[in-house]
Amino acid sequence: MTTALHNNAPAEVDATDASARCPLSLLIASGLLWLVLGGGLALLNLVQLYTPAFLADCAWFTYGRLQAMQETALVYGWAANAGLAVALWLLARLGGNALRGLNYITVGALFWNLGITLSLVGIALGDATSFSLLQMPRYVQPILLFAFAAIAVPGVLAWTGRRAEQTFAAQWYAVAALFLFPWFFSVAQVLLTFLPVRGTLQAVVTTWYAQNVFSLWLAPLAIAAIYYLVPKINGRVIPNYDFAIYGFWSLIVFGTWMGGRFLIGSPVPAWIPTMAIVSAGLVLFHHIILFYNLRGVFRPAGSTTLRFLAFGLGAYLVVGVLDFVFAKRAMALVTQFTYFQQAQGQLAFAAYSLIIFGALYYIAPRLVGAVWPSAGLIRGHFLASLLGFGLVVGSLMVAGWTQGQGLNDATRTFAQIAGSTRVWLQLATVGQAVLIFGNLLLLVHFIKLLVSKPAVSGIFRQPATMEASVS
Repeated sequence: MTTALHNNAPAEVDATDASARCPLSLLIASGLLWLVLGGGLALLNLVQLYTPAFLADCAWFTYGRLQAMQETALVYGWAANAGLAVALWLLARLGGNALRGLNYITVGALFWNLGITLSLVGIALGDATSFSLLQMPRYVQPILLFAFAAIAVPGVLAWTGRRAEQTFAAQWYAVAALFLFPWFFSVAQVLLTFLPVRGTLQAVVTTWYAQNVFSLWLAPLAIAAIYYLVPKINGRVIPNYDFAIYGFWSLIVFGTWMGGRFLIGSPVPAWIPTMAIVSAGLVLFHHIILFYNLRGVFRPAGSTTLRFLAFGLGAYLVVGVLDFVFAKRAMALVTQFTYFQQAQGQLAFAAYSLIIFGALYYIAPRLVGAVWPSAGLIRGHFLASLLGFGLVVGSLMVAGWTQGQGLNDATRTFAQIAGSTRVWLQLATVGQAVLIFGNLLLLVHFIKLLVSKPAVSGIFRQPATMEASVS
């Protein structure tokens, strides 16, 4: 669990990377393309918040459809493609064998991205559902389910065929994400689209699914990456590593119950939001252990990967605190149904994206066999990401709090409330534009990396001490 490998540790670029280069590069490139496209849709969506007439005459780009399109592109396009690429690479490295069934990854990636494309076209044409994070047309959902299963097969084979019986935290989280997503995705499909439940049960299932997308899928993918990379780069074992198992199970067991906090005041049994509030408190135990294990990421270092991971982990820890604090009924009276909830979602997305950015900066050169061409582009992307996410999240939080206070004041009209939030929404739009610029830098840089000449042999080999890792 905490023993170092011997001096004959494998090179940082090995057969594992060479064999999986094409399918994993396809996943990463697809994710980056969706990230830029989704960012553009999000920018248009933000403009419509304070300029309702913008694109109002174009049925394809009305506010509701744009919201569904950018949500689908960013979550299922960017987050899924990039996260799965990182998870598969980690499982192969930790399993000690090259990935098997690479054709499954390629075919699954092609059908997954075809499904995302069909989803955006269907949503634009008016075929969207009304369920948060599941707004793609019902005829696309089975395609995505089978495509995900195909992509996950090599990851499962890497887990079951690992050389060592011993397992690590990075593997737990990665495998959990691969197994849990098909479960709650298929359950939501059945209960919301194919054999739909009635009445308020739809709201219960929708919030349950939306919470699981983050707690049981995206968060485990990001945490798997950070558990692998922090000790790998620092060259130190994780302190108090034995506690990691408790953090893992507290997220898996209690994270799925947190969705009910969005139903405070709704016509549902009172125990549902109460259970969500209690679960949000229990999940803090997961965040505490995560900080306790990975606090080394916050130590000053020259690694680009560590800088992204540090801010990503910091944002993730703040997400846990905010989820608990603002799940309470007294706070929900102000923030519920306001931009503040959007800000919390954006902060969670920022935490995930920053961690995956850091992972890509570490993995992509080893996968391609070449060094990143430009240090300036990396610095530009890092600064743009921090500034962009900071502006978007901060502005939406202020706008949401202002909006909530206004809605609780009977003397204020909706027009007055909208006017008081306008400047903050405009500032969030600026932040989104900065994010698009930064993401374009990453996309261009990755394309330059793909066409770069291979690095000299051993360029990625680290000293034996850097191979000392608990994951």
